[in-house]
Amino acid sequence: MLTSIWFWIGIIILLIALRDIFFQKRHTITHNFPVVGHLRYWLEQIGPELRQYIVANNREELPFNRQERSWIYASSKKENNLQGFGTDQDFNAPGYIFIKNAMMGFNPSETHLSKKNPSFLPAAKIIGSYHNRKKPFRPYSIVNISGMSYGSLSAKAIESLNIGAKHAGCYHNTGEGSLSPYHQMGADVVLNIGTAYFGVRELDGRFSMEKLIAKVEQNPNLKAIELKLSQGAKPGKGGMLPAAKINQEIAEIRHIPMGKDAISPAFHSEFSTIPEMVSFIERMAEATGLPVGIKSAIGKLEQWEELAIYMKKTNKGPDFITIDGGEGGTGAAPHAFADHVSMPFTFAFAKIYQIFQRHELSDKIFFIASGKLGFPEKALMAFAMGADSINIAREAMMSIGCIQAQKCHTNHCPTGIATSNKWLQSGIDITLKSERFYLYHQTLVKEIAEISHACGYEHPCQMTMDDIELSMGDNNQTMILSKALGYFKTPVEYNGLENLAKCSFLGGENARNRLSL
Repeated sequence: MLTSIWFWIGIIILLIALRDIFFQKRHTITHNFPVVGHLRYWLEQIGPELRQYIVANNREELPFNRQERSWIYASSKKENNLQGFGTDQDFNAPGYIFIKNAMMGFNPSETHLSKKNPSFLPAAKIIGSYHNRKKPFRPYSIVNISGMSYGSLSAKAIESLNIGAKHAGCYHNTGEGSLSPYHQMGADVVLNIGTAYFGVRELDGRFSMEKLIAKVEQNPNLKAIELKLSQGAKPGKGGMLPAAKINQEIAEIRHIPMGKDAISPAFHSEFSTIPEMVSFIERMAEATGLPVGIKSAIGKLEQWEELAIYMKKTNKGPDFITIDGGEGGTGAAPHAFADHVSMPFTFAFAKIYQIFQRHELSDKIFFIASGKLGFPEKALMAFAMGADSINIAREAMMSIGCIQAQKCHTNHCPTGIATSNKWLQSGIDITLKSERFYLYHQTLVKEIAEISHACGYEHPCQMTMDDIELSMGDNNQTMILSKALGYFKTPVEYNGLENLAKCSFLGGENARNRLSL
């Protein structure tokens, strides 16, 4: 019996060798080294997995290293996320973040809200108050879910995140794929409108104000509208959803025809100048009553300067600005776009904030920071720079099981999070995964609050640029953030956590009711 098995194995190997030598012309390696040559391609295929789990050290990988992923996984499972025997970080690495604690920190009393709920930390600013929108909105949480569309993420992944967001009190950005049923599980929602106007368009692609108004009226959890100009992964690059991937549900959600590729243009058709964009924003805000903001990756600054001048002159414009760092990227993108187009978060945010600060608008605009900020130290640096809240995307995906397989663009995501494959999605337990996002969010906000307290503050909005120092490299020198970036953050008006809890515009109604705040 054993001899027979080896005989047939030998025949199969021989046939593969004959095919490699005489019949295939595509691969020189397998022609010159029949059978054995296939090993090279197999090892190349599983190379990322080998490096991820065997070769790379804890701090080496990108976009997220093993230590970062492990912290998210442990936090989301309520496991031990502490670190023993000191740090393994290189303190002399250029850009290393040092947070300066106070000799006497902020010590909350036993009746303080942070004792009742350590993860209760609303934004200090109200979105839409400066422009007197009809429905201003203060995010219940300083940490929220960034734009990820249904279609880019699976139905079960979106639903898990939304239910988790409902319990956490944070809002959930829809991504440009529009508001799906899976974004409507009870969390506050920010409607993202991209260049294709999915969900608020006619079949020919023209924007429809009537459909936008109807969507807002039908969904009371919609709290704001985000007009996407570009994103970190591919600014200035459109996208396409092939006709083969468009089912009836996606067609109905996006308001696109069946049987045709869904094209996302590189740029908006409703406007091409700053005044036209501001007019479009104002029309949407007037028609819906909601605050309207813009999201963009940052490159050239001339038009941002023009926008600030125009806003100062007319007292009109976006209520919030989401600044997406070039290191972001849940969406698939060409390598050159992902690697080289648009500035990374730190430089991008600093440049834009200073423009609006020069025109005395930095205290009037709500700034949202995005780009690998789902960790306490990075979030606190963003707040010290002037951010009013942060958006997280890939970190949220990891909290519900993403393993950084980097297969998002292939429809073969092994965890079922970034695929439409029903079999791969079947492994997602929505009840379990929603709880894991909630626990990760809870841990992140709690640690941000605790470090703020160590620095002597009740809220991270009180962080200043002198509270952060950056390593300058192996010369053992550090530089305060204000000197490194060339500006001082505009102080944020803050009247205490108790007053934020009483705000009539505070979002996260489900979480508020649950906590009886």
